[in-house]
Amino acid sequence: VQLQASGGGLVQAGGSLRLSCTASGGTISTFNMGWFRQAPGKGREFVAAINWDGNSVLYGDSVKGRFTISRDNTKNSLYLQTNSLTPDDTAVYYCATSTRMPILVRHDALYDYWGQGTLVTVSS
Repeated sequence: VQLQASGGGLVQAGGSLRLSCTASGGTISTFNMGWFRQAPGKGREFVAAINWDGNSVLYGDSVKGRFTISRDNTKNSLYLQTNSLTPDDTAVYYCATSTRMPILVRHDALYDYWGQGTLVTVSS
């Protein structure tokens, strides 16, 4: 499975972006999915995860209440709606599949396939 993340860009603080992740070469409809981010000079941070049918979600503490993860299995796609952005949200955002875990997980080592990332820059 190949994942392609898109939708990043430059936005002012308080603004919003909708990130997308489209899969090719296979279906993601039976896999749990997640979003991670990596800010310059920092490690990879868990952002959000969603189970295979979209009925269960999990968020990182830093984005809870501001970001919303969703998916459309008919389009083989994953989304992340980001609202009330702050400069601390500046990072490369990655989507990933978790093919081995039946539950939602935060640890990046438990995700198998990764997209190339899309850069979100939030100006103050």
